[in-house]
Amino acid sequence: MHDVCQLGSACPVLHIAVASHTINVLLMYPKGNLMIPASHGQMEAILKEPSGDARGIGLVCHPHPLGGGTMHNKVVFRAAAGLVDAGLITMRFNFRGVGASTGVHNEIDGGKEDVRDALDYITGQYPGEDLTLAGFSFGTRTGMEVAHNDERVARLISIGTPVDKYGDFQFLVGLKKPILFVHGDQDEFGSVDSLKRLVDEVSKTAETELVIFENCGHFFDEHLNELRDAIKDWTERHIRINE
Repeated sequence: MHDVCQLGSACPVLHIAVASHTINVLLMYPKGNLMIPASHGQMEAILKEPSGDARGIGLVCHPHPLGGGTMHNKVVFRAAAGLVDAGLITMRFNFRGVGASTGVHNEIDGGKEDVRDALDYITGQYPGEDLTLAGFSFGTRTGMEVAHNDERVARLISIGTPVDKYGDFQFLVGLKKPILFVHGDQDEFGSVDSLKRLVDEVSKTAETELVIFENCGHFFDEHLNELRDAIKDWTERHIRINE
């Protein structure tokens, strides 16, 4: 039998009972894993660096915690990998109440607060760097609302936009930043027709691109590598414009 506790603010200790003795073994987080400050305590995160010179920073927000969403979600993992492929130092994080993150899930309001805390952390670590923010499902609903008027964010990527589930993405109307929408034509939480209406409105003021995968549901099961490539290619093109 064993349990895990916290040493200080970040380092877990595994207590292993052996006969009448207990051995304390310090467990080091793998490279790239960290705990970042949050309004409710701390959030678990993973930071990955590109193999070559960094060309900016990226932040990826995961789907709904009550639906099993975490920073390890396969779509989130591929989105983050696409940003790293494009040369960005990229962080993904667990919303409050998920994994080792403190706090209790508080729907959109809590999610937006967590996105702000994650933005504060990564921009504090890399001040003045060009920043791309991506979100998947709940992560796009919270992330896009925070980032659309945050001057620290240069561009947005909305994956599996749940436009029918929430029905309140009108905050993107009037957007002035480039935005990529990646969607499946069989998405359960946002029909292509509904998304196209939103994209048409956003396109009046912002540079938009819509990528739709055929025979594809909300979780991009057969299109994960294509998703990664689409994010990489779009991000690279827009970074070159700013360089």
